[in-house]
Amino acid sequence: MQSETVLTGGRIVDGTGGPSRLADLVLSAGRISHVLPSGTARGRGETVDVTGLVVAPGFIDMHAHSDLAVLADPAHEAKVLQGVTLEVLGQDGLGYAPVTDATVDPIRERIAAWNGTPDLDHTWRSVGDYLDRVDRGSPTNVAYLVPQGNVRMAVVGEEDRPATDAEIDRMRAMVARGMAEGAHGMSTGLTYTPGMYASDDEIVALLEPVRAAGGYYCPHHRNYGAEVVEAYRECLEVARRAHVPLHLAHCHVNFPRNRGRASEVLDAIDEATVRYGLDVTLDTYPYRAAATYLAAPLPGWAQEGGARATLDRLRDPVTRDRILEEIQGRGTDGNHGMPMDWRTLVVTGVADPELSWAVGHSIADLAERRGEDPGRLYVDLLVADGLRGGCLLHIGNEENIRTIMRHSAHTAGSDGILVGERPHPRGWGTFPRYLGYYVRELGLLTLEECVRHLTSRPAHRLGATDRGVVQLGAHADLVVFDPETIADRATYEEPRRPPAGIEHVMIGGEFTVRDGRRTDRLPGRSLRGGRR
Repeated sequence: MQSETVLTGGRIVDGTGGPSRLADLVLSAGRISHVLPSGTARGRGETVDVTGLVVAPGFIDMHAHSDLAVLADPAHEAKVLQGVTLEVLGQDGLGYAPVTDATVDPIRERIAAWNGTPDLDHTWRSVGDYLDRVDRGSPTNVAYLVPQGNVRMAVVGEEDRPATDAEIDRMRAMVARGMAEGAHGMSTGLTYTPGMYASDDEIVALLEPVRAAGGYYCPHHRNYGAEVVEAYRECLEVARRAHVPLHLAHCHVNFPRNRGRASEVLDAIDEATVRYGLDVTLDTYPYRAAATYLAAPLPGWAQEGGARATLDRLRDPVTRDRILEEIQGRGTDGNHGMPMDWRTLVVTGVADPELSWAVGHSIADLAERRGEDPGRLYVDLLVADGLRGGCLLHIGNEENIRTIMRHSAHTAGSDGILVGERPHPRGWGTFPRYLGYYVRELGLLTLEECVRHLTSRPAHRLGATDRGVVQLGAHADLVVFDPETIADRATYEEPRRPPAGIEHVMIGGEFTVRDGRRTDRLPGRSLRGGRR
């Protein structure tokens, strides 16, 4: 007889959005084997009394940057202690598979500010190889997207030019292989090189194997600032042309000039849903600051050819002045067409310890302290650190955040960058912040509806109908929390503080968190896509 675990006396919030109820759960062989009246399952197996607590499906992070953390950090407390049981990786068009012998090092260098450089052998090359590594044991379950920037770098390189028909065929084949090996879709990073060099026609072509495999398109689109509504409409049109479902990554409407414009984006989504039958979801994180690598605001032309070519341009006085004129004047494609306000850009981490004086400060503040021009200081910092630093961009708008999170297509994505001396607190606080601040304190969503946003709705996007819900036969991926005390504790000053109020987390019926403490269990595995 299989051993059983019983959660007794809890308030079940099942992920469907329906009313909560008191019930006992019996877990066996990694799944929910019985849902019984409260108090009746005691004595069946190992019994855990969760009276007064909420039992919900494990949270699904639809936009995570834990690609290396799940391999290199067995504890992975940033996500596990939040109640996250599944993360979607391969985001923003740049990831660690597929890669070639020629691209593995440039890609690692390019996104070191997102994922660090942990001591891993990086011998994998394909999506399947990477997911096989995850299947050796992971702190969370993992789903994966084929990053379009990886594919373009492998075939076209880092040149700003249209791909040839033959190159498109080769890229399509790479995407098809990634889908066959278990990816759920394709991501793009259209303000990052080399992904930004692709036309919409090229992207539509690469989505053909995604459609054939039943996957979805997940864009980091071309503009979150000066042309934000137009850029979202462009994503909707690409998905319509490609006949694929669309999931809008970190669907924020940023910068002061766009205050109150979130409704325009949501209207465009609703129009596409009604007019074309487009299947659209989106994710957000509940913070006003964005985060990326420090070189991201550079114009795309200045990044063509890779890191060495970029550094050469930054060292050349004439080219540097041209770059700064664009950044500070009309705005770059890397900064969404918005002139840079150096007060908003805060350094979160550097690779060279000698530059640690910059961490935690805005470029404007550093320039004032040191009596330097902020633009030149920014460029000097990039050069000195070899483009490896990370940053925050304080460009968000609370009104827009609240408007979007109430939409029926909304899910949660932490976009959590977990490396650097002073990273974004969203990596440690996103999910409890939704439930503590926006549900309990503000009443912006009901508990049941918010849990739905964090669980069954993202599971549906992934085609995982037996996850994201508390029901008979579902995977026993669960989080148990106190609705009266759950809260984020991470701040911009102390971003790695764990949340409060989360008592237990389980994957496949195994405790990854027990009585608020991380266990040593690694029950996470890859959740591989397939024809749906």
